[in-house]
Amino acid sequence: MSRDGYFDERVARRYDESTGPEFEQDTIHATVEFLAGLAGGGRALELAIGTGRIAVPLAARGVPVAGIDMSQAMVKRLKAKPEARHIEVAIGDFSTTRIDGRFALVYLVFNTIMNVTTQAAQVATFRNAAAHLDPGGAFAIEVGIPDLQRLPVGGKYVPFNVEPAHLGFDEYDVANQGLISHHYNFIGGRIEQLSVPFRYVWPAELDLMAEMAGMRLRERWSGWEREPFTGDSVKQVAVWELPS
Repeated sequence: MSRDGYFDERVARRYDESTGPEFEQDTIHATVEFLAGLAGGGRALELAIGTGRIAVPLAARGVPVAGIDMSQAMVKRLKAKPEARHIEVAIGDFSTTRIDGRFALVYLVFNTIMNVTTQAAQVATFRNAAAHLDPGGAFAIEVGIPDLQRLPVGGKYVPFNVEPAHLGFDEYDVANQGLISHHYNFIGGRIEQLSVPFRYVWPAELDLMAEMAGMRLRERWSGWEREPFTGDSVKQVAVWELPS
């Protein structure tokens, strides 16, 4: 199933009401400030722009933003926002879809590189990002570190959210570097279930993909506030650059 299938109208309708650290205003502000600094006054392209959680405040920050997304339902929600009227969006697979012009920054946040479920397509995403960049431009990714240390021997399930209204757990396929995130939402006395497949990635693997696309690592942190990246980090914010 495509991103359009997993992020359909049912998901898009409630997406802007989601809870969690990524939807907190402090997190959004830190993300926007980090990305605006990378853009340096140039244009930015968001892969998987969705409903504009980051793109809208980034545009309000003065950065010209465009986007690519496969989910028409999510983009419809974005385009309904008056503050998104100047944001150009192309509908398509962000690993291959092109948009006119070059950009100072291409970015992909909130684990979305893992929505690309084959290594070949992840490599293609890096190449597509590089093809959109100005010389000296940056490609930024936010993605979690695989939580394999929490797996018991022979086990494959790791809970990531246990709340009265939501139960979530990841199902790992270690042999194939895959996982499925299972969500159970309790809404109005009924249960809505959604399972989304991912391909998890390691920092060194992403660096190699960047090198294959002609980019090199500029910086890597464990968060948008530039917290040091260590062996205990649960996510990474990495930036690669296209040489001038």
